[in-house]
Amino acid sequence: MPMRYVLYQRDYCHLCDQALAVMAEARAPDFDSVWVDDEEALEQRYGVRVPVLRDNQDGRELDWPFDATAVRLFLENTETL
Repeated sequence: MPMRYVLYQRDYCHLCDQALAVMAEARAPDFDSVWVDDEEALEQRYGVRVPVLRDNQDGRELDWPFDATAVRLFLENTETL
């Protein structure tokens, strides 16, 4: 079963490394990491936007830049839908 949350990112992306630190600071639940470099459709959709946090349950997305507060709000808002 896929995880509810996915962090779309790129290889060798310093912003993605920062996003991982922010997710840890926000105490985000477990999430999948998906590298957009591995798939053409994802590259086209997320290529310039990464890192992007997506809720697979409702389709909402949180684009970078985000901080721990924004992540917590994103998670709280999706949990009440």
